[in-house]
Amino acid sequence: MSRIARRFAALKKAGRGALIPYLEACDPDFETSLALLRAMPEAGADLIEIGMPFSDPSADGPIIQLAARRGLKAGATLPRLFEMVRAFRKHDNETPVILMGYLNPVEAYGMLRFCEDASHAGIDGLIIVDMPPEEAGTMLACAAENGLDIIRLVAPTTDDKRLKLVLSHASGFVYYVSITGITGTRSASDADLEAALPRLRKATDLPVAIGFGIRTPEQAAAASRIADGAVVASALLSTLAGTLDAKDRATADTLPKVLKQLRELAAAVRA
Repeated sequence: MSRIARRFAALKKAGRGALIPYLEACDPDFETSLALLRAMPEAGADLIEIGMPFSDPSADGPIIQLAARRGLKAGATLPRLFEMVRAFRKHDNETPVILMGYLNPVEAYGMLRFCEDASHAGIDGLIIVDMPPEEAGTMLACAAENGLDIIRLVAPTTDDKRLKLVLSHASGFVYYVSITGITGTRSASDADLEAALPRLRKATDLPVAIGFGIRTPEQAAAASRIADGAVVASALLSTLAGTLDAKDRATADTLPKVLKQLRELAAAVRA
């Protein structure tokens, strides 16, 4: 059983959903990003999603776009990201880590090499935003060979026929994009989420995590109750950005403020 499967099974037994915070690799620098990654489990993260900085993140709103830009400016590369996860794994061998990003850097790196290096670093799953199932054959084979889950995105606009195709290629959990649009711009209502979940439950036995637009502790608590987990990204990155100095450097407030927000989200999910 993978780390992802073990964690969701344990949370189900405990009677609650998962909190899945997001950070962008090397935002605003390698050391701060690593320190945040290391501190997240104690602050309440059940799984952790790490963004792979990319120059053209088409699914992301301005907050994550700026985080990716800061990460690239700070020297983010895939080898640097793998180094960060290896350092994290020296102290934490239980918290699942998922990479989220775009296909172009992965193809440039080489799919098999990418999956081998990700697995050796201690990564558990991959979300490749712009990789449709029709073109995923090579990536699926490379991921399976290296024990990596391929986590698929589904949206309110995914019809039943498409849903069946997408989920036939999924493992780990399903990421439900709760809005039609880019990250961090608006939020779905509880009623919208409650209406959407039965169709997903019929189509898959995998856990479902809700993302895109979850910003407050109340929204995280609702999403983790309605589904099996809540992904919080833009809200945490916005807090991080607000602590940086005029040159986008970390300050004494950066880690404490982001971790305080994460603890508040975790407290709501656990309540």
